[in-house]
Amino acid sequence: MSKNSSPETTVAWHTLTVEQAVKTAHSDAQRGLDQGSVAERQDRDGPNALPAIHKRGPFRRLLAQFHNVLIYVLLLAAVITFLLDQPIDSAVILAVVLINAVIGFIQEGKAESALEKIRGMLSPTAQVLRGGVRAEIDATQLVVGDIVYLAAGDKVPADMRLLKVYSLYVDEAALTGESLAVEKAISPLNQESDLADRTCMVYSGTLVTAGQAMGLVTGIGRATEIGRISQILAAVQELQTPLMRKMDTFGKWLSLAIIGLSGLTFAYGTFVWQFEASIMFIAAVGIAVAAIPEGLPAIMTIALAIGVQRMAQRKAIIRKLPVVEALGSVTVICSDKTGTLTRNEMTVERVVTAELDAKIEGSGYQPKGKFLSKGHSVESADFPVLQQLGRVSALCNDAQISEQDGHWVLAGDPTEGALLTLAAKMGLHAGALEQIYPRADVVPFDSDYQFMATLHPTPSGEHLV
Repeated sequence: MSKNSSPETTVAWHTLTVEQAVKTAHSDAQRGLDQGSVAERQDRDGPNALPAIHKRGPFRRLLAQFHNVLIYVLLLAAVITFLLDQPIDSAVILAVVLINAVIGFIQEGKAESALEKIRGMLSPTAQVLRGGVRAEIDATQLVVGDIVYLAAGDKVPADMRLLKVYSLYVDEAALTGESLAVEKAISPLNQESDLADRTCMVYSGTLVTAGQAMGLVTGIGRATEIGRISQILAAVQELQTPLMRKMDTFGKWLSLAIIGLSGLTFAYGTFVWQFEASIMFIAAVGIAVAAIPEGLPAIMTIALAIGVQRMAQRKAIIRKLPVVEALGSVTVICSDKTGTLTRNEMTVERVVTAELDAKIEGSGYQPKGKFLSKGHSVESADFPVLQQLGRVSALCNDAQISEQDGHWVLAGDPTEGALLTLAAKMGLHAGALEQIYPRADVVPFDSDYQFMATLHPTPSGEHLV
């Protein structure tokens, strides 16, 4: 039996009750697996890790940069010009070829390294129950049947059937494209339920934004949903882009035209004008070298490299240079719903109170933006109600925003992140406010009563709710 292909992986776990799921996995919800069962399953299924992506070595990747008809013609021209005692011309041609190869080699190396990062989406550690003892282990050591604990901020280490939940919300945008966190439950579902609707399941690589839970591992490694995506990506066939097809066709016709013209010149000069064959050979080679557009590969590579760099600045990974041209040719993008192509960010754009109707500038979680009322900038400090709203937004909040590598990122729920950013734009920062108003108690958000509340004693002895 192959690794990561245990019989349990074919079970429709979302259709089973909690008791049925535990029984099917031959586990124990109270004590977890014993060491003997763990060792047996590790030997059967292998580690909880995505398989290494087979890729070309550096030498093969470098040689691939020379696989082009025009490059072959340029290399031949370089050899001939060197044999004809024209080392400067030969060196220039070789320099163009090498620059083209080096640029492509470096760019493809960066792209392949970026693609490897999908393996980093798996959680590095996991809180697991084994033999009645709760311990933190390397997530690669998880097996089907393990009982795992989850808390807010955790990355889910494997596909799991939930056994217990406490106001659990999970960000599944990496799998479903939905920008909002999904509320989880333990009730079994119908066989036909789609992946995005399986609220009793959590999947490897997704993020717990709120709450706590206990789950039963049902799939590890490439048997997980993210593992299946990785296998699909690895099986994608490589096709030539329109630019490369055109360049290949152009290179072939240009090469045939140059060879034909050079041959015709040699034959005409030798047999019609009666020149010496050696002289006409040199003349024919000179015509061939002059006709070859040595700068074309370099110009094309530089133009594509600039495009790749601009795409990289927008967080788009381009594995091969010619793909930029294919993306640039796209005129229509079809999407099934808005959540698919969002940045998974929310922003407060307007605040309405009895005193003020203001639009707020800025996007994402960067805490910068003016308040505009009737087209004019206003100071939030001039409106007490607005300040109170900002204070509540910062204190009644479990999210955190921080700056990383020049970008503001969120840890927590997108809605809470938007409210936290709103407060920061007013100059009210959660960290400073919590020093003044430490949290004494909290009522977590619940979909049943649709609110969250926190209790904060004030310096005067009163309580801020």
